Amino acid sequence: MANVEFKPQAAILLVQLGTPDSTSVPDVRRYLREFLSDRRVVETSPWIWQPILHTLVLPRRPKESAQKYAAIWTEAGSPLLVNTRLTAQALSEELKIRGRLVEVHWAMRYGNPGMAQALRDLRDRGFDKVLVVPMYPQYSATTSGTVFDVIAREFLTWRDIPSLRFVKSFHDDPGYIEAVADSIRQRWRQADGGRPDRLIFSFHGLPQSCVDQGDPYQKQCEESGALIAAALGLARDEWLVSYQSRFGREEWIQPYTQPTVEKLAGQGVKTIDVVCPGFLSDCIETLEEIDMEVHNAFMRAGGRRFRYIHCLNDAPLWIHALAEIVGSELSGWKTREVDLVRRR
Repeated sequence: MANVEFKPQAAILLVQLGTPDSTSVPDVRRYLREFLSDRRVVETSPWIWQPILHTLVLPRRPKESAQKYAAIWTEAGSPLLVNTRLTAQALSEELKIRGRLVEVHWAMRYGNPGMAQALRDLRDRGFDKVLVVPMYPQYSATTSGTVFDVIAREFLTWRDIPSLRFVKSFHDDPGYIEAVADSIRQRWRQADGGRPDRLIFSFHGLPQSCVDQGDPYQKQCEESGALIAAALGLARDEWLVSYQSRFGREEWIQPYTQPTVEKLAGQGVKTIDVVCPGFLSDCIETLEEIDMEVHNAFMRAGGRRFRYIHCLNDAPLWIHALAEIVGSELSGWKTREVDLVRRR
């Protein structure tokens, strides 16, 4: 029995938002076209939205976005793609240490590598159990919901579908909360550390209409912020939740991040730290929007020190927490060698 090799029958698919293939304008345009054509992302009737997208947005926005991507692109490529790959590798190693016979794969909801192809690859390799983990701690129909849409559409074309499990959210998971809190503590312990006048939890924004129709996203963001603040022992006036990345003229959930930091500076707040708990991997929204645009806005408004606290990426404490999350979801599936021995 010692020489028997057991083939994993279950696979984990981590799904991130997506990224263009390069910083070229055509690649960015292709990515934005796919992203902004998702009916869950822009809920306006396509009869109205598609002409606007193709005549006003796509002729202009890709050039501006390409410049922003270029500002944060690395030699290894897109930070989001690089960090997602590292997270998957670290999770795979952690699960091996725990004796789990399961493979970890990753894909992007928009762009490459795409979800549909990733699911087909798992099918072709014989996996009959798939756990899909959208890399969004807080659920929204515009993020985790649209990941499920891809799965449903893809499985419509399959005669034999696998057993499927889906992690909806983990915004209040103790391991996730502690991992974010620990990343903040580590930043405060550094040479230029110490607590700021305010700690800001900046989450990606969402149209107010989505929340009005029942999307739980804002509530979960506020709960995550409160739990992290409690883990840090912060008083209520030492932290706040805000929302970034607004797109278009529609009202989004508030307060908005950039106006908030400008207002704080005007009120005499000199030092702030910003962390983005809704983003598990650093990306354009954190590295460019927060650490460049919002940073500069705060300093121009009279602030003295702005510090961006990086996403969890592949931090060991986060990988441990993620292994706990997926381990719970794998319950009942034969993913340990001892389980497979018993089956024989």
